[in-house]
Amino acid sequence: MLLPRRRNLAWLVVLQIGTIPVDPPVVLAPMAGVTNRAFRRLCRRYGGALLVSEMVNARSLVEGSPRSAQMTAFDADETTRSIQLYGTDPRVIAEAVRIVIDRGAQHVDLNFGCPVRKVTRHGGGAAVPARPRLLAAIVGAAARAAGPVPVTIKMRLGLDDERLTFHAAGRAAADSGAAAIALHARTASQMYSGSARWDAIGELVAEIQGVPVLGNGDVWSPADARALLDRTGCAGVVVGRACLGRPWFFADLAAEFAGAPRPSAPRLGTVAATIREHAELLAEHAAPEYAVLEIRKHIGWYLTGFPVGGSTRRNLMACTSLSDLSARLDDLDDSIVLPDRERDQPRGTRRGPYPVTIPAGWLDADADAPPESRLAELAISGG
Repeated sequence: MLLPRRRNLAWLVVLQIGTIPVDPPVVLAPMAGVTNRAFRRLCRRYGGALLVSEMVNARSLVEGSPRSAQMTAFDADETTRSIQLYGTDPRVIAEAVRIVIDRGAQHVDLNFGCPVRKVTRHGGGAAVPARPRLLAAIVGAAARAAGPVPVTIKMRLGLDDERLTFHAAGRAAADSGAAAIALHARTASQMYSGSARWDAIGELVAEIQGVPVLGNGDVWSPADARALLDRTGCAGVVVGRACLGRPWFFADLAAEFAGAPRPSAPRLGTVAATIREHAELLAEHAAPEYAVLEIRKHIGWYLTGFPVGGSTRRNLMACTSLSDLSARLDDLDDSIVLPDRERDQPRGTRRGPYPVTIPAGWLDADADAPPESRLAELAISGG
């Protein structure tokens, strides 16, 4: 449901995904190695309403993988518990849905956007929407297994410019019980390069009636979120790379939708404290040495735009323990403020474009049988 209008500079947008109200209408995109319990806890603090987990391999979960089980765990105070599953076999997906709901999931998202070659070449990830009947079988099986719990999907425009799939895949998902459809407005070939094609999101909005369409791609600032809704009429936005190193982006977006002034940019001291806490939260759910290795990739994102110099960044990246990291963070100058011109600078990977490989004959017939090879279910990235 979408009810947008302006009143005294405030946005009144109601996003309802099944039984779940999402206010503000912003969803955290599932990102492998990022949207774990630690990061989700930080995002909740700044008003994140629907925060999707890392992508969980459905088959590994069904087969009892301890790692997959750990990824489906929630904090006690997670008010809306959201899991993204990845798979290509409707029966396996259905069983995985039942498992995560038994573990407390209140929202299940299905990944149909992974663009990695070693997945698509076997018929997985972004190759699935090229077979709408298979996608429909997966979504339908998930929706039946979920019952009242909403099932949504995330997909891309298609394989490449010559093989766009989002129209047929969107219709198939809506007809099969999807409660919402998120469209990353890039092709699999683009990966994360170039620009998101927001006009395609508007096309899908016009085509799909009764099911919310969410827009994803190139929302780097609160103004971008407003522009995306203005231009496409989509029901909400999905943000991914823009949140890397700035969980407070949710507070910025909430202010935009409320017509309120944007919160001040954090000082470097606040960022240092957040890095420290992020590392400690990671250590709560894994070994401390893992937390140290994991936080390193976040440090560069947290420091994006700050004029601290390469030596400072390298020094922090070289930390070997949580205490070592904390000591090095103490050396950061709390008086440094992020320059306004750097505040909404793009971050994260920009890999691509690359040719997309799919199995021989994959497009010749719209079959609903899953890929024969289990290699189609390698869980590599989001989408």
